[in-house]
Amino acid sequence: MCKNLNARNILRHELLGLNVVARGVKQRVEHSGEVVGETMKTIKVLRKNGRIVRLPKEAYIFEFTLPNNEKVLVEGGPLIGRPEDRLKKKVRRW
Repeated sequence: MCKNLNARNILRHELLGLNVVARGVKQRVEHSGEVVGETMKTIKVLRKNGRIVRLPKEAYIFEFTLPNNEKVLVEGGPLIGRPEDRLKKKVRRW
């Protein structure tokens, strides 16, 4: 895991290994666990019961827990795209 990972640059880093809580945008569904995989449109989360769930990025808001225990909320929209191309993507700063 990268040492300089923080809330401002999370979209430009690897998400694998981070703890996450995913909350549904349209449905009242919540999943939590560790990110174990990522594709262009989905994130795979290993739940505490050992089951892996595949979540569509556009349907969830993700709360990642960084290595320094900081919590970051990220909408699924900006995460859509291949993980390796995330460095090239321009992100609007708030």
